[in-house]
Amino acid sequence: MRIAYVFFGAFLAIAQSAYAEVASPPVLAPLKRQAQAAELSAQFLSRYSYKPVPLDDALSARIMDQFIKSLDPDRMLFLQADIDKFMSDRSEIDDAIERKDLKIPFAIFNAYEQRVVDRMNYARSLLKQDFDFSAQENYSVLRDKAPWSQSEAESNELWRKRVKSDWLRLKLGGKNDAAIRETLDKRYENILERAYKFKSDDVFQSFMDAYSTSIDPHTDYFGAAASADFNVSMKLSLFGIGAVLQERDDYTTIRELVPGGPAQLSGKLAVGDRITGVGQGKDGAIKEVVGTRLDEVVQMIRGKKGSVVRLDILPADAGADGTHRVISLVRDKISLDKQAARKTVLSVKVGDATRKIGIITLPVFYEDFEAKRKGDQDYKSASRDVAKLLDELKEEKVDSVLIDLRNNGGGSLDEAIDLTGLFIGNGPVVQQRGSDGKVDVRSSELAAPVWAGPMGVLINRGSASASEIFAAAIQDYGRGVIVGEPSFGKGTVQTVVDLDQIVRNSKPELGELKVTIAQFFRVNGGTTQLHGVTPDIGLPGLSDPTSFGETSYDNALPWAQIKPAKYTAADTVTTLLPTLQSRHDARIESDPDFQRLIKDIADLKAQREKGIVSLNEAERRKEATAREKRFKDRAQASGGEDLGDDGLEAGERSLSADIAIENARKNAKDVLLDEAAAILADEADLQQGALKAATKQTGKTDGK
Repeated sequence: MRIAYVFFGAFLAIAQSAYAEVASPPVLAPLKRQAQAAELSAQFLSRYSYKPVPLDDALSARIMDQFIKSLDPDRMLFLQADIDKFMSDRSEIDDAIERKDLKIPFAIFNAYEQRVVDRMNYARSLLKQDFDFSAQENYSVLRDKAPWSQSEAESNELWRKRVKSDWLRLKLGGKNDAAIRETLDKRYENILERAYKFKSDDVFQSFMDAYSTSIDPHTDYFGAAASADFNVSMKLSLFGIGAVLQERDDYTTIRELVPGGPAQLSGKLAVGDRITGVGQGKDGAIKEVVGTRLDEVVQMIRGKKGSVVRLDILPADAGADGTHRVISLVRDKISLDKQAARKTVLSVKVGDATRKIGIITLPVFYEDFEAKRKGDQDYKSASRDVAKLLDELKEEKVDSVLIDLRNNGGGSLDEAIDLTGLFIGNGPVVQQRGSDGKVDVRSSELAAPVWAGPMGVLINRGSASASEIFAAAIQDYGRGVIVGEPSFGKGTVQTVVDLDQIVRNSKPELGELKVTIAQFFRVNGGTTQLHGVTPDIGLPGLSDPTSFGETSYDNALPWAQIKPAKYTAADTVTTLLPTLQSRHDARIESDPDFQRLIKDIADLKAQREKGIVSLNEAERRKEATAREKRFKDRAQASGGEDLGDDGLEAGERSLSADIAIENARKNAKDVLLDEAAAILADEADLQQGALKAATKQTGKTDGK
């Protein structure tokens, strides 16, 4: 422990004067169980990963770089002197893990905390002055590869421009100087306060994230809390009160009530109410939670089904000294329906006909593993829910079905296979190669497809893993048309290892590892790894492939190929693609909404590549005026709402204003979805035309 304090003291000596008037954040130290978890993880990762990476000096250096990058990605906090100090231990992390000694990452994190405190206090001090917005100055917004500040004076100049940029953005949003000072002071104060709330587990989680992703991009470590959240996301259910919570001004605030949940059914809670205390059971003491971290409050509110939780509530319309009330709620199973499959139907004109396109949106490939293992006949799963929606769409007599997998990052492999079976029936879906080189072909065993009509899949850069398996299989079978932008490119298989089970712990302490153990291959023999799934018909995307997607990782596995599986592909879609493409091209050429989207994407790309913003008010107002005109023209054309930039960040508006903006965005015209539906309407039209022609030809032949 003494070494950590010596290191920290040496760091403070770099700029001690800056901290003289400010209380230092708590010095965090590693716990015994964390050192054990790190050492056990190292043993497992160096032996059982798909691509084993030895814990040596080379990996140690990579972990150090990744850890520092995770703490200060924009190089706004640390000085070059700090980095030099850290680098003296760059090759020591491997030895430290083996010795079960985590002083190095904790010393770095403690230094990080102090830099946050220092920079936020300096930023707040700048708010007392005025800024000259007539000067010709620029501020760099792309700093991930910028040099570290060489001195405190250089860092001060960087932060002066940062604060000036924040101020100008609010000014352009219509705020006066007094409101700007208040908003920014609160913004920086909130960041400052978070530095005092960090705990030892936060440091360890950050360090293990750096370690695990240094092995490969999709190996992860979950501490106990993160593990619980991961399991909840896969099951789509938890036991709680059915409320979406948000931290606002030190209060845990009700942002949304889940329909049918205990909170909504009780009639005792409203959006905007603030939870100031939580008690367990009918008469357990109520613990005050004002200023407590949101994740800790959530853990206190969750609990066993049928148990009682008591909440001390400060009503939304009450002042800070208003009258509180205490309510009791019985915890129940909450279904997170926002992540569940859902459907809608769009009517699309094709010539003189109108086609009904059933759209199924699937945000994640979920499956309640535990309920399935226990034999629950009604367990929650993505493929089961989609099968029900397909039956409903049949009743509605849709002409085609579009599966929207945009931003679906994956989930259960079994669910991806079962979902594919709903459209192909029986047959191989994906091949899986383990570290031993053996290939296992995974197949759908569904006797017949649930939907045999025209279909397609909409993907984007955020569609990964299980989404890519499904889209690739549909494409390889020629079963449907793939529309969108190239997918993420994650073609690897992970399994979750419970570290507590390995050492036979009776209670969860060490966390879990998500370890890469195999690689996916398409039935055609190629892999989705790195290249992803290339759409049959491309649509523009907003994401930057250099910073998002498998190609953005420098330690990603390469693309590879194996023997194809035995499957029978149809050429129905392939023969239609030239016509579908030409109809698509003609349609978007005359679609003003689509052309505006293309212009927005081009502007965003140019802004990204520029990497700087002007701090000259006249220049920025000129840019803002042009942008606002475009937004207003679009809003008038589409009947939507103009969502201009007010300069505020999440949580700085009133809750009602935040919710109104979110709802406006949800209700905004989805240009890409509309075009994907139009492509599927064309597909249905062409397939029906081909069927009529074939039937007519058969009739002639039979007549002869």
